[in-house]
Amino acid sequence: MKVYIVGAGAVGTYLGDLLQSVNVEVTYAPRNLSDVTPVDADVAIVAVKSYDTPGAIETLRKAIPFPQKCVFVSPQNGIGNEGKLAEAFGEDNVVAAALTVPVGRDSGNGHGRATKEGGLAFAPLGKNAYNWLTAAFASTGLKVQIVGDWRALKWSKLALNIVANASCAILNVLPNRLVHYDEIFTLEIRAIREVRAVMHAMGISPIDLPRYPVRAMQGIATLPSPVSRKLLAGRVAGARGTKPPSLLLDLRAGRAQTEVDYLNGAVACAGRDHHVRTPVNAVYARVLEDIAHMPQLWAKYREHPDTLAGEVAAEVKRVRALAKA
Repeated sequence: MKVYIVGAGAVGTYLGDLLQSVNVEVTYAPRNLSDVTPVDADVAIVAVKSYDTPGAIETLRKAIPFPQKCVFVSPQNGIGNEGKLAEAFGEDNVVAAALTVPVGRDSGNGHGRATKEGGLAFAPLGKNAYNWLTAAFASTGLKVQIVGDWRALKWSKLALNIVANASCAILNVLPNRLVHYDEIFTLEIRAIREVRAVMHAMGISPIDLPRYPVRAMQGIATLPSPVSRKLLAGRVAGARGTKPPSLLLDLRAGRAQTEVDYLNGAVACAGRDHHVRTPVNAVYARVLEDIAHMPQLWAKYREHPDTLAGEVAAEVKRVRALAKA
């Protein structure tokens, strides 16, 4: 089996190293499109940020001479990547994936390495089963899960990705501190409820992923806020702890672009389409996007939970006024 990986970051190199450990031939795409050469690959893994998916597709069009003989795998976070890949290469050639292994950078070679246990879930978009693909990853010792509904897979992963992510980034705090901001952590619970409501409106049922009981988390979020805060705070602090979430890392690195539009923004967009109110996710997406484009705005929110809570309250008031108009 020959594997071509677009994205040599933590996730791409982690998966590449796993496959190489069982003698799979792995090739990484060069950064520059002009340097891309054809590779007769059986599998192409797209391991770039969601906003870089169009560029990855350009690379793949040039690199894969026989796309009809290749399966394109997306372990990316966020909503929308699989649709773009299906449009480019055909639905039957695309497999959605969700990696639940927390991956950090090895200080020696810079490659991704697992920091905790987890697994990899697969869900084909089309009719092909791709049992050989899942068997290849299972042979590395990684826990592999097969899912029938790819939308349930990606939305269930999103339900995990939004927790203690955008809020931590906006406030510039780590998850173990966020859980002690009662008002903000209540907003986190409301954000989880919004995801659950949007999924319900779309006819998507949550599923559990390796190491992460998504259904239980969403169920706990439906309890009264004081109860759900108490039950979820320890889990969030234990799972995320002092590890900066991805969106916070982006802001600290001064990146002008983040994946928030594919996470909280995707929830808000789907909410509008299905007439579900999502004020928390909408505000998180808008504020974080503003900060990324105008870093000087960050001072307004850093360690100022009241400011963020006020933004959500204003959004709720605005939406209610529009509903009455």
